[in-house]
Amino acid sequence: MAEQDNPDREELPVDPALRARIGDFLLDVAHAIDDDRLEAWPQFFTERATYRITTRENEEAGLPVGIMACASRGMLEDRINALRTANIFEPHTYCHLLGPSRLRLVAPDLVAARTNFSVIRTMQNGESILFAAGRYQDEIVIGREQPLLRSRTVVLESRRIDVLLVIPI
Repeated sequence: MAEQDNPDREELPVDPALRARIGDFLLDVAHAIDDDRLEAWPQFFTERATYRITTRENEEAGLPVGIMACASRGMLEDRINALRTANIFEPHTYCHLLGPSRLRLVAPDLVAARTNFSVIRTMQNGESILFAAGRYQDEIVIGREQPLLRSRTVVLESRRIDVLLVIPI
């Protein structure tokens, strides 16, 4: 069980203003991807952030190896640069559908969030499919300005992954 999902951990209350701020932030992260503002996407992460995509099966088994792992904002920027300049793939777009987030204040400046999501992928020919479903397990640093992701683990429900995992989820 992921630590942030542990119901026995003491929780500090999350006030409504902070809840709204985090909710808007998480929507902004998803919209940057959906609106093809991919160069802006890494700016939602701290410099030393981690981003990992794995499956529910691997997560429940405690297996650290996943589908993808990035260990810094620079690696996320490199991923976007490669997507724009080196990768060859059929053009497509995403539409994220986010559920309400379960938030837990773990320190005065750190919030753990679990947000369920679905991603609809639309290909250039107009075909749309459910591309991915799962949950984001986030650690969000709260500062004076914009919140930032210290870590994001994307836990996919299915272990069947389409080869077109080129755009961040």
